[in-house]
Amino acid sequence: MSNTIICFGRKLEHFSSNSRSKLSCFNQSYRGLISTCFRFLVFRVNPFWVQLAYFIVVSLVGFGALKMSKPKSGSVSPNNIDVFFTSVSATTVSSMSTVEMEVFSNTQLIIITILMLVGGEVFTSMLGLLLGRFRFEKRPSFDGDIVNSISNRGLQSDCSLTSKNISQEVELGRITCSALANEKPITDLESNKNLTSDSKSLKYKATRYLGYLVLWYLLVVHAVGSSLVSMYVSLVPSARKILKTKGIDIRTFSFFTVVSTLANCGFVPTNENMIVFKKNSGLLLLLIPQILIGNTLYPACLRALIWVLDKMTKKVEFSYILKNWKEMGYSHLLSGLHSSFLAATVFGLTLVQFILFCSMEWNSEAMDGFSSYQKVVGSLFQVVNSRYAGESVVDLSTISSAILVLFVVMM
Repeated sequence: MSNTIICFGRKLEHFSSNSRSKLSCFNQSYRGLISTCFRFLVFRVNPFWVQLAYFIVVSLVGFGALKMSKPKSGSVSPNNIDVFFTSVSATTVSSMSTVEMEVFSNTQLIIITILMLVGGEVFTSMLGLLLGRFRFEKRPSFDGDIVNSISNRGLQSDCSLTSKNISQEVELGRITCSALANEKPITDLESNKNLTSDSKSLKYKATRYLGYLVLWYLLVVHAVGSSLVSMYVSLVPSARKILKTKGIDIRTFSFFTVVSTLANCGFVPTNENMIVFKKNSGLLLLLIPQILIGNTLYPACLRALIWVLDKMTKKVEFSYILKNWKEMGYSHLLSGLHSSFLAATVFGLTLVQFILFCSMEWNSEAMDGFSSYQKVVGSLFQVVNSRYAGESVVDLSTISSAILVLFVVMM
């Protein structure tokens, strides 16, 4: 009986070992296939076709998800072309819609939020950075290079050296200068190759740091923004009552609005856009910075963040990014002077537009029912959105033709 149990245990152990071996082989093959596909996309396919295929696939997946989920109870289900148009509009962050937003259920609003997130300029640029990392190869550490170089040249001391004890022999002084003198001197060509390899290694690390930085930028801004908006709506009775009346969940509204605002899409879960919140100045002030840092001010904010991290961490990768911003191949990464001019231009044009809008619309029909403070905040929100996100707190049909022309020019 005991021999039978032992034999069965050995067979079970052998079977388990074979299963682990097969699973390991499958994992390696899977990783190899993924790596090959990524390298094919990076080196063989034109970036235009990659981006086009990305948006088409995401739009089709979004259309399927919206069709499988049911609309809000009591609402008429939109037809296929309207659902597909909404999916494409959300993916390309164009904010055009053929159906009212309140038709969509909470699940569908979450799906649209995801489409806006993965279609935003900052997110797609981050994917480009991740793909760009495959253009570089990791380089072994400096100590490993020394060990391999010495072992390959065949240096020997009193006893035969292996790659494991070479570094110890060097530290103990058993490999003398005379032994090194017998070796072939390093040529300028070899030196240049080493420098080029080190530069590629540093660029690879810098690209990886930049990709992680953009990812954390997105995560932090979305998390902080949605938390602040959710807190405001929960604490302010007038804003909370609006969402309760329309049957919109506060958390869904907060995350949806923040993602849409940061991506400069302009979708809002309410049929009236932001007009129903025109007197909630606090909410408007929370959204204005997100409109800017997700669009034109993003390069300036990114460079400022890298500069702060460089001063705090003293890492060579951040210093490399700041000094070699052109070589990084990231279109949103600009020089310090260019970033300063860009920020000055954004604030300058916004100020000019704000002054003209207030001077012509202060006592107009569009501003009826506003207090002075609400007029200032509402005007600022409107002029910022006219250049970026497209959200609105006033009925554009009621403002003067001159302001409409101004909006067209700024857009």
